[in-house]
This record gives sequence, C-alpha cells and structure tokens, in this order.
Amino acid sequence: MKKWMKIAIPLAVLVILIAWYAFRPERLVVNRQVDEAMPAAQSGSPAQLLESGHFYSILHPTEGVATIYQLSDGARILRLTNFTTSNGPDVHVYMVAADDAKDAASVQQAGFIDLGVLKGNIGDQNYQLSDVDLSKYRAVSIWCKRFSVNFGAAPLKPTASSENTTSTQTESASISSR
Repeated sequence: MKKWMKIAIPLAVLVILIAWYAFRPERLVVNRQVDEAMPAAQSGSPAQLLESGHFYSILHPTEGVATIYQLSDGARILRLTNFTTSNGPDVHVYMVAADDAKDAASVQQAGFIDLGVLKGNIGDQNYQLSDVDLSKYRAVSIWCKRFSVNFGAAPLKPTASSENTTSTQTESASISSR
C-alpha cells in the first residue's frame, strides 16, 4: 500500500465520522413519539388555560398547538398537543421575547428562554415554565441549536377565559379601591 493511502483512508474515515456526528442523518427518518399526560394538580381542580397558538412551518414541516396552562398549585406549563415536526440533531423548545418567531434572525435578536430538548418530534408533551414573563415571551419556537435553524413557531394569544379572569380581577380591584 502506498504511503499516501495509509494517511488518506484513516483521514477519510475520520471526516465521515465527524460529518455523521454533526448531521445525524438517521434522525431524518427516525421519529421519536411521546404521549405525556396533562399534569394533574394535587387539589384536583382543573388547570386554567392562559394562552394558546397554532404552530406553522418555517424551515421544516411543523404543526400542532402550543398552550400555556396554570395549574391550581400556581405552576405553569407549556403543553404541545397534536404536535409534529421533523426530527433533528439538537432540537429545543424556546420561548421567544417577541410576538412571533418568523425566522432565525427574529429569534436571535429578540432573545429567548430555552425550555430544554424537544422530547419527541411527534406527540403531546409538557415543559415547565418557572419565572417566564408571559407579557414579554409571546411565541414558541422549535429550534435546532446545532444549525441555528427555526423549524416552526407558534405565536401565543391570550384565551377568552384568561381575558375574562384578568378583566374580572381588574374590575374587582377597582371596586374594592373605591
């Protein structure tokens, strides 16, 4: 075997392994399905629906509903339902400090909170929202960290029940201050 072949073959193998690790091509055809139940509050009272939005595709087909709930114990969760997207090597769920997350630039410029790795590219799943300011963080993004790509987004809007609760609390506060 020639001397250059002794160097070229191991180098080619190394390049192929690095490329495989970076792109993880098997994830394009392998789906991870999850089916998390809605967390039950200890008091047994139902969770309050705060905000909701529908996913739309940006660079990869993405659909489903993102909903923020407040549990009776005060904890808040982001719940993805009827959710599907493409799989990828390092896909995360972001809360974005903007009204929408239309593209990669808007996510990066507005700022975001990383809620963690996407649990599965298909199915219902929950993410804890600790101290997220919902008046600032108005959209959900499915984001590939490795390539800085926005798979899809869901702009969040207050639900009718949360608006009624807020207006009732405001009316009660103004009546009691009189």
